Amino acid sequence: MPTADELISPDSIEKLARVLGTTAGPASRWSAVRESAGAFGPLALSERARAVRDALIQDLPGSGTYTAAAEVFRTALTDPGFSGWMIWPVTEAVAVLAVDSARPDDFEDGLALLAALTPRLTGEFALRTFLNADTDRTLRTVRTWTGSADPAVRRLASEGTRPRLPWAKQVPELRRRPSVTVPILDDLHTDTDEVVRRSVANHLNDVSRLDPVLAVSTARRWSEGATATTTPALVKHAMRTLIKQADAQALDLLGFAPPSADLVITGPELRSTKVTQVDELVFGVDVFNDGPAPVRLAVDYVIHYRKANGSTAPRVFKLTTRTLAPGRRLALERRHSFKPISTRRHYPGAHALEIQINGRRSGKAEFIVDL
Repeated sequence: MPTADELISPDSIEKLARVLGTTAGPASRWSAVRESAGAFGPLALSERARAVRDALIQDLPGSGTYTAAAEVFRTALTDPGFSGWMIWPVTEAVAVLAVDSARPDDFEDGLALLAALTPRLTGEFALRTFLNADTDRTLRTVRTWTGSADPAVRRLASEGTRPRLPWAKQVPELRRRPSVTVPILDDLHTDTDEVVRRSVANHLNDVSRLDPVLAVSTARRWSEGATATTTPALVKHAMRTLIKQADAQALDLLGFAPPSADLVITGPELRSTKVTQVDELVFGVDVFNDGPAPVRLAVDYVIHYRKANGSTAPRVFKLTTRTLAPGRRLALERRHSFKPISTRRHYPGAHALEIQINGRRSGKAEFIVDL
């Protein structure tokens, strides 16, 4: 994943100041924008976006009103160089000024400006400000974007309204009422653009974490009315979390029946029962279909991580999805790293590994992590 210095960097903000100086002048006006980059050192990406946002508002003519901002940024759009990660703080400034404006029409105009800016990077993060200010009002406008000729705007409709959008501020109302965005997904799930469809799948996966029944029923409705070959792939990606969670309805939707006695599972077999952070846990599993019919398999593995208090907590990882013909064998091997990562702290001691096939776990094997 790129670092903050590779995205919202001092160089990108200097370029933003130059573009604004050229299109909206005078160049000296954008001193706060230039100076904001001096504080980037320890700041995370979203914090950098907010710092530049505040500097933009400070430097804008007209005492930082939405009207002044809209004129400046629409003029800047005439410059092809007005693009890339410099756009994130610009969209944040648009959102803050539009929702805080006393002029009622500025709310909708701000959304329109966000849609105009989004092809230059994305307006998905700034859209959260509008959603938090007035969820239903924002969604009424966003729904119209699903008919845009620009796939970037159609993607914004799905991505910006995700209940669990990464890097973005939360919108409690979307978590409380996940069904309110389903009409947007209905409009877009057969979109001609693969990037838009991937956003729809990720969005429905977010919904599945909040309301599994709603997510499965939506995916089933799309599947039963499928007119495009893209729908099965989208549904599979959207159901990935529920499959890992062994949700019976999601497994049934994707054709993963509970394993029968005809499915012979051997393993997991560990290459070593001790692992350190400089090597890997290597294991294998063997699956044999001894039955008369093909079997569709969702094969995952579960690591039971040791916690600080000595208890364990499971986490499911994807292995493969296959259809196993009668009399055929599937031999799998996987390497799992215990190198330090920022999103998970490892603790020494007893851990365990299980195989999960079509939601059913088997073959628990213990191993020691030595840090």
